[in-house]
Amino acid sequence: MRKLTRFTSAAAALAAASLLSACATQAEKPVSGSKILLLGEVHDNPDGHAHRYTDLQKMVVAGWRPAIAMEQFDRENQAELTQAQVTCTDADCIISKVGNKRWEWPHYRPVIQLAIDYKLPLLAANLSRSDAARVMREGYAAVLDKNTITSYKLDQPLPAVVVDGQRAAMESGHCGKMPDNIVPSMVRAQVARDVVMAKIVTENAERGVVLLAGNGHVRRDLGVPVWLPASLQASLQIHGYIETDDDSKSGSVTTASIYDVSHVVKTHTRTDPCLSIQAPKSST
Repeated sequence: MRKLTRFTSAAAALAAASLLSACATQAEKPVSGSKILLLGEVHDNPDGHAHRYTDLQKMVVAGWRPAIAMEQFDRENQAELTQAQVTCTDADCIISKVGNKRWEWPHYRPVIQLAIDYKLPLLAANLSRSDAARVMREGYAAVLDKNTITSYKLDQPLPAVVVDGQRAAMESGHCGKMPDNIVPSMVRAQVARDVVMAKIVTENAERGVVLLAGNGHVRRDLGVPVWLPASLQASLQIHGYIETDDDSKSGSVTTASIYDVSHVVKTHTRTDPCLSIQAPKSST
């Protein structure tokens, strides 16, 4: 197993190499230059959140000072999030000012407190639900500027591997209840989310950045990594925090090719989500 290189200090390198090998099923990929970590999650799994926090905390204590980009904050709230970090001394204060109700905030409180304690910038990395809905109805130009659309080639047909993979992931996630005619618009919205996250990661790569997002968003074959520039690929490391019964597969693609490192966590007890999922309404 190869060791991490060019970390901020020898102590940080040793700590990072140690923590990144714990509970992992794939060999590590060295981090060099600007350090970019994509750390996945199963949103409602407390064990996965605790494991991921411990990993990140060790790196920060060892001396790394990245920006922390979070899917849980919508991009239009960045100004409020930045101001909250100036005035708040605890995570609950930031959550009360900027957090929306759809997330289970106790899972994210330790990370937010870590950012406060070590003065790490928090970045709002997500496209809001309202903007995602506009992308579904009207296309990328409804919420993304012309330069972003051109730079990420969203004015051209999407790569087939992305479209097919996102379709398979969405159909699986919706328990086969998704009408065929709504899939293209949902793929478009998911791509818009990933592009927004990739843009924020790219803008903050020089200082070092961690993205906390769902396992689907950090997938190397479909998610944010697809939209990162080639110049950053050597600095990128992807960690999935997956449940013991998580198939995390699309066709013949396995976790070995989706993540650089997979951390297997205990499956969270929950009701069968397929019992409550209704087919999305057609956008036409």
